[in-house]
Amino acid sequence: MGKFIMPSLGSQMIEAKLIQWHVKPGDTVKKGDIIGEIDTEKGLIDIEVFEDGVISKLVAKEGEVIPVGSVMAVINGEGKTEKVTAKPAETPKESAKNVPGNGKQKVASKKQVAKSKEVPLHRIKASPLARRVTEDLGVDISKVKSSGKTGTIHRKDVEAYVQQQTADETFEKELDMAEHISKAEGKSMRQSIAAAMSQSNKEIPHYYLEIEIDMKAALDWLSNENQNRSVQERLLPPMMLIKAVANALTEVPQLNGFWTDETMHIEEGIHVGFAIALRQGGLVIPAILNADLKSLDEIRGDFVNMVSRAREGHLRSREISSATITITSLGERGAEKVYGVIYPPQVALIGLGKITDRPRAVDGSIGIRPTLSVVLAGDHRATDGHTGSRFLEKLNNQLQHPESL
Repeated sequence: MGKFIMPSLGSQMIEAKLIQWHVKPGDTVKKGDIIGEIDTEKGLIDIEVFEDGVISKLVAKEGEVIPVGSVMAVINGEGKTEKVTAKPAETPKESAKNVPGNGKQKVASKKQVAKSKEVPLHRIKASPLARRVTEDLGVDISKVKSSGKTGTIHRKDVEAYVQQQTADETFEKELDMAEHISKAEGKSMRQSIAAAMSQSNKEIPHYYLEIEIDMKAALDWLSNENQNRSVQERLLPPMMLIKAVANALTEVPQLNGFWTDETMHIEEGIHVGFAIALRQGGLVIPAILNADLKSLDEIRGDFVNMVSRAREGHLRSREISSATITITSLGERGAEKVYGVIYPPQVALIGLGKITDRPRAVDGSIGIRPTLSVVLAGDHRATDGHTGSRFLEKLNNQLQHPESL
């Protein structure tokens, strides 16, 4: 028997309001099904499940404000906790404070922790932060399972274990997070963005690299390709750029992932987030999932659908929480260069400017060519200028051979 919990859709999110359920007890659900709708600082978000099962009980009530990590529903299935994958961006010190059950609500006292008889504690592979958090919370580290391929236990694994244990003990009750949420009262989207960017500027040592890419080959190919397409099916430059970025990341994966536990974690899936400005103000950064594995037509379909749903307030929770890198573009607004701020815990952001005609040397002569300024913002803790330069080189190569996208 698993439990669906209120997902975290960003480092600043601490609660959300359940607007409505789309399921009832007894309903069968499959991976990817939308089961409800929540109201967050990012707007209305559709929440989805990632395992097959049967809805056993709806714990949360419509109209209720629910803290992140609280049990919302019980699902009979594989017996795993149903939750949306999200990458918290707290500092190590804050993370220890924000783990459900911390402080007065520790899941167990240190005296109650039994040492494993099978593996000595000092031989268990775990990061220093993970060990410190387990000691602070009185958690037996031998019972915590690693979610990574290396078998090393990290802070997020400890949090997941504590969250599951707490949920089991408070089956039909909310997790005790009153102290955590009492200081926050309905941040607006703009306030949330400001908080995330302030955190980024404060904690992330940014470096910036810039390249000017000759876009003639890419735009000529795009124009020829669109001649045989209807208006609704035409490819746009942002779609081509998303695909080019995703392909370049397959060659330089060091920029695709998250900085957590004072360590760079390279993600296997390439989920490209694209900043979308909303008519009512603010912006959201939903992700095109597994962009490297999709064709340009598939990316076009995802992009059009995602922009439409973003402006209607119907994005899915997985789209909001999964981005492994972000693209931001103000080109249509007239900005020729964009120096972006990394969205934590991601380690890179790509700023795309306006495509403008500029003089360039081509084959020994000067000509006017459509040129795109691309600015890479990188986290110096995770990568360096050499890695960033390699990525920009690979991106340029992708756009010089658009037929291979």
